Amino acid sequence: MVKPVYNLPDQDSGDEAAIQHWLESLESHYPEENRARIAGACEALTRCRGDRRIETGETHVRHVLSTADILARLRMDDETLVAALLNGCLDQGEITETQLLEHFGPGIARMVGDLARIGQIANVDAIIAAKDQPEHEENLRRLLLGIAEDVRVVLVVLAERVHLMRAIKDLEPERRAKIARDTQRVYAPLANRLGIWQVKWELEDLTLRYLQPDDYKRVANLLAERREERERYIATVMETLRDKFSEAGIAAEITGRPKHIFSIWKKMQRKGVTIEDIFDLRAVRILVDSVADCYAALGIVHGLWKHIPKEFDDYIATPKGNMYRSLHTAVIGPEDKSLEVQIRTHEMHRHAEFGVAAHWAYKEAKGHDAEFQRRVVWMRNWLELKNEGDDASGFLERFKAEFEPVHIYVLTPQFKVVELPKGATPLDFAYAIHSEIGNRCRGARVNDRIVPLNHVLGSGDTVEILTQKNAAPSRDWLSPHQGYLTTARARNRVRQWFKQQNFDQHLHEGRTLLDRELARLGIVEKPHLDELALKFNFKRGEDLLAAIGRGDLALGQVARQVGESKTEEPRDKEPELRVRAPQKHKPSSQGDVVIEGVDDLMTQMAQCCKPVPHDAIVGFVTRGRGVTIHRKNCGNLRHLPAEEAERLIRARWADQPGHSSYPVDFLVIASDRKGLLRDVTSIFSDADVDVLGVNTHSERSTDTASMRFTVEVRDSGHLDRLMAKLRQIPEILEVRRFY
Repeated sequence: MVKPVYNLPDQDSGDEAAIQHWLESLESHYPEENRARIAGACEALTRCRGDRRIETGETHVRHVLSTADILARLRMDDETLVAALLNGCLDQGEITETQLLEHFGPGIARMVGDLARIGQIANVDAIIAAKDQPEHEENLRRLLLGIAEDVRVVLVVLAERVHLMRAIKDLEPERRAKIARDTQRVYAPLANRLGIWQVKWELEDLTLRYLQPDDYKRVANLLAERREERERYIATVMETLRDKFSEAGIAAEITGRPKHIFSIWKKMQRKGVTIEDIFDLRAVRILVDSVADCYAALGIVHGLWKHIPKEFDDYIATPKGNMYRSLHTAVIGPEDKSLEVQIRTHEMHRHAEFGVAAHWAYKEAKGHDAEFQRRVVWMRNWLELKNEGDDASGFLERFKAEFEPVHIYVLTPQFKVVELPKGATPLDFAYAIHSEIGNRCRGARVNDRIVPLNHVLGSGDTVEILTQKNAAPSRDWLSPHQGYLTTARARNRVRQWFKQQNFDQHLHEGRTLLDRELARLGIVEKPHLDELALKFNFKRGEDLLAAIGRGDLALGQVARQVGESKTEEPRDKEPELRVRAPQKHKPSSQGDVVIEGVDDLMTQMAQCCKPVPHDAIVGFVTRGRGVTIHRKNCGNLRHLPAEEAERLIRARWADQPGHSSYPVDFLVIASDRKGLLRDVTSIFSDADVDVLGVNTHSERSTDTASMRFTVEVRDSGHLDRLMAKLRQIPEILEVRRFY
């Protein structure tokens, strides 16, 4: 529990007396200059809030004063306390952001502004009401972190929630239960992620007390000693261990905590055991420098106290699936009371707290989000530096730009939280909700204010899309210079809409063109269009015909596929995309390659680097297979042994090379989306390039696709032009030769 620095006077003593008493209590913790700034915030608070009361019956002044008191107990800086005291003043309009900036500086003004935005959405019933949709709760937690550019804002929100939970005991049962559920599902997990254990434990205990009072009382009664007594017990154990480790010459950092009521109850429920079977009611953690010290520390612990059978786990020798590593043991400690001991290195501890082994990372997170996890780790690092007395404010400023969020979280009018990339617009939001809403969009209202469609959204905004029944997308939306769309999904939906226009006409033209081409090739039997469509990544045969009619798909490419399918033997498995088999380059001394000083040598192109005309080349004399032609920068040649390097000979392309085609490999990396492969292959068709093979791979964690193609080109210039066209396709990130 986060204990107050002092006991506030009774409500009857008045807010002025409470403020004065609280300011006096800060003298031993804050310098005079900082206390003067806090006192100025208290004066602004009384002018702004007066004698207004909140639903718990206490005055607003007393409420925010208690919140600031909790933060003072956590040893937060004076800026955090000032922001907590001014929380809510912007809502009344008696203090403006300009006045905050003038009197308290940009840091505090920004924090108070963020708190105002959080206050507008954090208690909206509809946001958390979706009990069967936990992803909404997850997005709300992300929304709170997304709005808070400063981690201290989140601490103010959590401290305010702690005091609210302490003060709701006299509310109506239904309202009290509602606040407790919100706390359990949003705020306690948030404190857990940030590693603010005192806040997390108290919030969890209070939620259990109000949501399941019988269970709370039962567990509390089963605990034979008060929490204060268990804390004193832990302190005694820690002192004993420090003395023993000092004698043994082992550098160790020792911490301890008594298990809180909610955690005890949850473990009893999960394991179906009684409180007598729980051995970690009291626990200490020992951090040492090396694995050898871990086992030495274990020997000291077992030498001090008797080990409880079957209560030892060596996760160092056998790590958990998430690579969590630690030694866990339980002993009969002083006064014959059970005691859990965890022993690990500092590196193991960092992995457990901040890596994939962290509890929240694999118990709460719905799906992997590396950017969000990185932001949480940054916040926890800041808190850790603050607790260790380091320059936390310098850390905050130094890394603020680097760890700026790349996502924003906005709300629908029904208070559903929607995640979008930073810089997203109302049009991106509309298409994220539904394609039809985006297509019929004619305006947007953000926070009850009409804005242009290229307005940049921010976390916490409430967005309402204004639609018209017969509205349609504008081609201006696709212009990157006008800034209407930033997400690939939205741009693809707009392009798809334009492609679907005049569908019937394109369908008729495509069917006519294909029938005419098949007749010219002498193919009488009609193809199965739906099966043919799948080979080109279309769902239906009609979509394939419409693509031919629009000119998006080369007619010759489709006709060749029909002709090949008629001559192929039936197979159990569909082959990899292959337009035609590669033609072997004919060996000839009078061909495209000239071996200097030697005639009548058989030549062949190396398959490792696949040279094409105009590449710098060199020959390698093989044993019995003539000369293999490599590119000069081929990786296989760079590592040749000295005796093998003597077999390299000069080679060049003929002055008038023939009309052969040469296979070449190249790699395309792009943002993954539907129809990507179809768009790439259409470039090949338009350039009349034969595709010999393709291998694709989608990486879900980064939402990217890697595609390796083998095509036939005439020379390096032909290849460069082809790659330049591919780079013009939207969402293409990289195109390069592969060797």
